[in-house]
Amino acid sequence: MRDKTYVILKRPLITEKSTTDKEQHNKLHFEVDRRANKIEIKEAVEKMFKVNVLEVRTLKVKGHNKRVGRHTVRTSDWKKAIVTIKPGQRVEFFEGV
Repeated sequence: MRDKTYVILKRPLITEKSTTDKEQHNKLHFEVDRRANKIEIKEAVEKMFKVNVLEVRTLKVKGHNKRVGRHTVRTSDWKKAIVTIKPGQRVEFFEGV
């Protein structure tokens, strides 16, 4: 059976707000699988980055209507997770950003 860690966490979200949250409040933002729950997200982050997770918040993000030439296309809905890690711990993946 495949490891679900890499299926649950799709990609980190690197925005101005997520960078500020990381530096000031020790929070990381991820795009996650829409079917994943908070417990699975917590376990995946702890296993992948070797940190202690204090809290996980999730929200569903609605897709947008976009113009592609003269056609209108709808982007997919997706799920976002905001993960709070223990103070003093760092994630090496985000250090170069």
